[in-house]
Amino acid sequence: MVFDLDMIRDYYADLPARVEAARKVLGRPMTLAEKILYSHLWDGKATEAFERGKSYVEFAPDRVAMQDATAQMALLQFMQAGRDKAAVPSTVHCDHLIQARVGADKDLQESMNKNNEVFNFLSSVSNKYGIGFWKPGAGIIHQVVLENYAFPGGMMIGTDSHTVNAGGLGMVAIGVGGADAVDVMAGMPWELRQPKLIGVKLTGKMSGWTSAKDVILKVAGILTVKGGTGAIIEYFGEGAKSLSCTGKGTICNMGAEVGATTSTFGYDDSMERYLRSTDRNDVADLANGVREHLTGDDEVYSNPEQYFDQVIEINLSELEPHLNGPFSPDIATPISKLGDVARENGWPLDIEVGLIGSCTNSSYEDLTRAASVATQAKEKGIKVKSEFTVTPGSEQVRFTAERDGILHDFEEIGGKVFANACGPCIGQWARAGAEKAEKNTIVHSFNRNFAKRADGNPNTHAFVGSPELVTAMAIAGTLDFNPLTDTLTTESGEQVKLDEPSGIENPEKGYAVEDNGYQAPAKDGSSVEVVVKEGSERLQLLDPFSPWDGKNISGAKLLIKAAGKCTTDHISMAGPWLRYRGHLDNIANNTLTGAVNAYNSETNKVKNQLNGTYGEVPAVQREYKAAGIPTIVVGDHNYGEGSSREHAAMQPRHLGVRAILVKSFARIHETNLKKQGMLALTFDNESDYDKIQEDDTINFLDLEAFAPDRQLTLEFVHADGSSDQVKVNHTYNEQQIGWFKAGSALNLIKQQNA
Repeated sequence: MVFDLDMIRDYYADLPARVEAARKVLGRPMTLAEKILYSHLWDGKATEAFERGKSYVEFAPDRVAMQDATAQMALLQFMQAGRDKAAVPSTVHCDHLIQARVGADKDLQESMNKNNEVFNFLSSVSNKYGIGFWKPGAGIIHQVVLENYAFPGGMMIGTDSHTVNAGGLGMVAIGVGGADAVDVMAGMPWELRQPKLIGVKLTGKMSGWTSAKDVILKVAGILTVKGGTGAIIEYFGEGAKSLSCTGKGTICNMGAEVGATTSTFGYDDSMERYLRSTDRNDVADLANGVREHLTGDDEVYSNPEQYFDQVIEINLSELEPHLNGPFSPDIATPISKLGDVARENGWPLDIEVGLIGSCTNSSYEDLTRAASVATQAKEKGIKVKSEFTVTPGSEQVRFTAERDGILHDFEEIGGKVFANACGPCIGQWARAGAEKAEKNTIVHSFNRNFAKRADGNPNTHAFVGSPELVTAMAIAGTLDFNPLTDTLTTESGEQVKLDEPSGIENPEKGYAVEDNGYQAPAKDGSSVEVVVKEGSERLQLLDPFSPWDGKNISGAKLLIKAAGKCTTDHISMAGPWLRYRGHLDNIANNTLTGAVNAYNSETNKVKNQLNGTYGEVPAVQREYKAAGIPTIVVGDHNYGEGSSREHAAMQPRHLGVRAILVKSFARIHETNLKKQGMLALTFDNESDYDKIQEDDTINFLDLEAFAPDRQLTLEFVHADGSSDQVKVNHTYNEQQIGWFKAGSALNLIKQQNA
């Protein structure tokens, strides 16, 4: 089935003229990313060149995708936008609210029982507003998008940071908060600062144990978790062409872990094969007709230093398998050094669980490569040392893998198959014993490995690798095993080596599925009723945030000064809190509970300046709100790293926090704060972070003159009567200041649609 073929056909018909117009404006050859960006300008053909990293640009994305956890808040906002139908093709995917516990069938049924109210809400809203709905069990949003909606040269936004996965099919696909999705669904232009460009030249060809996952694990080690911020990563070279389409998707997926706006590859034969394998011959034929415009110009790739802001080169023939971690996806260690590094750092060597799948690595090729390793354990008489789990990416992949005996191969070595959902990757894993908080090691093929991410245990050391390497490590049961060189002991006492993995790019018999889980919306949804039950603990209709009163904020208190890494997981935890993603007041009870207080090195324990006692962050903030006292949050570098969840911005806003002041922001979180009418500020002098004291009262001295490219001044009055004035920067343009003045971007949309 091909979705939205007319939209794709119309886009390709306009593409050559739009690229040519942009080429004339730029006066030079173009990268692929530039072709896609300039061909999606809100005003049509390009008439000016935009400055990378500075110009704010309005775009017209082709489509929107939302997962169930973020879709609740996005659609609650969209319901206020005054539209009777989404302006662009949009979809909702139920993948986050399914907890991995026993196995696929029982876990799915339990999720349906527990989350029925939310699923019914999402189904009815989708039906009413012309939005495609993918039921629980249909699969993980990014795998389903790759199989059904992604197309070369397109632009999409999605309410999940790993929307970037669609770059594997040559898209510019960008993770956003729900308010951004509302803009696009409401027929408004979508604003983005023109990204910088990082080129990654891939030479050589992979073999043996090395996989596409190792490319991005290597890149993460080079760029770190913030090195891609504000940039699109474009992969090119003969090595790029040698990768499968789903392998490209894996690389793009984890681009979120280096902070990149998105990542992409030029259209090539592997993408055409994947389109045809997934029954999209019409799309492949159309793409072939404009093939030259779906990749960067030859001159760009011949002289990349002239066209990219940064160039990285990786020889795939020399690339070694990696396991990255623990606690951060950019701690990159080649497998040959992992044992020594683990011992030096005191990381637990015994691997308790190996987990494969997730939106990053659950393609047919991934499963076949991992299965080729798994079958060796049985055939060679090796007892698997660790627990082992498999999470298929979609019902189509699961059904096909079951048909071809691949899932049976995993079950033969004791593998447990979970539902087609995010599961352990996002903390939806009911891991027995995790509450004991014991120090332990797991290995997985997911994308993130922050503390508490998978199982809620802060002492779980999680390492990220390819599915085949994770399978091998689970078989061996120890971090100091290198499958390239080491042997294992069979049950009969013989020493044997694992053979190199082998995989199948696309199934030889084609993909198959009995029920893909898709629900088409009503052609006319005007009679569809959307019900939010009064008193529901899961869903809550939104009240608009109050507009700014036009005055300086004074007498504010410091809620918390966060030390070190403060991701969206720290600001708004997932796991058991996912159940409240549609109820702003209830989920606000987890606000900043994972952030480390710089004054006592503890989590969820801050000073209440009203009475001098210490309490939980949300409780203290609610007391400030009740007393009418504004507050600010202070943070470190890359504040808001990780997920796109806008709850991390909406919750502090709901509780009365007025400003976030940090050394630097992750891109999506900074935008989310702006959309919700918050002040997102950065220190002009990072050392001023150290001047802020626990008992400070904060006054904004010149907020009344808030304007683009103009610093603000904050006064921090200390308990002893002394004070420090701190200069802070911001990146607000006139439109974004309008959001702040109105109370939120949504408030402005409502005014305009009224």
